[in-house]
Amino acid sequence: MIPTRKERYRFVIDYFEKNVPEAETELVYDNPYQLLVAVILSAQCTDKRVNMTTPAIFDKYPDVKALSRASFDELFPFIKSISYPNNKTKHLIGMAQKVVKEFDGKIPMTIEELMQLPGVGRKTANVITSVVDEQPNMAVDTHVFRVSKRIGLVPQTASTPLAVEKELIKNIPRELIHKAHHWLILHGRYICVARKPKCPECGLRPVCRYFHKIKDEFPFLD
Repeated sequence: MIPTRKERYRFVIDYFEKNVPEAETELVYDNPYQLLVAVILSAQCTDKRVNMTTPAIFDKYPDVKALSRASFDELFPFIKSISYPNNKTKHLIGMAQKVVKEFDGKIPMTIEELMQLPGVGRKTANVITSVVDEQPNMAVDTHVFRVSKRIGLVPQTASTPLAVEKELIKNIPRELIHKAHHWLILHGRYICVARKPKCPECGLRPVCRYFHKIKDEFPFLD
């Protein structure tokens, strides 16, 4: 029997609350400045690569004021192993300069203010506010987009990240939204992978729309 969307959400939330109660970002950081740098660098790049790169950056530029004084030629060597290093170098310096000039050196904590910073789009702003401040914001990256549609948490007609974000926020309890962001990312990163999802290892099979369609391929599974 195919579950309703409400039943599907309840099952998914119960599963993650029981099995992944402490979900959090895999980016390594000590403060909002470090997280913002890491998230900007993480666009189309793995968290593992970012975590290998940021210690040297934070050692050289321990705060946003130090970063705001960096030149392109000084910062670029630290970032050259990251995807799109030219743009990200410019974005980091521009972000730091704007934070110092317009926000008194403090990382802002609203979506609207964060999106004024170079290199910060809605997804990054949602990450910062949800991780640092536990605001009920849902960052929709490629994992969240794929997993939420595969499972059936959002309709297939939700064709943009913003449409998926609105559906998830509408159906997930407000106090769990910041955590659900990580649940879906981690599930997409390790279980519901893009090319060949690991259905035999997945605890969401009973309510998963995708598994319901292909379950005949796995007759040994329930």
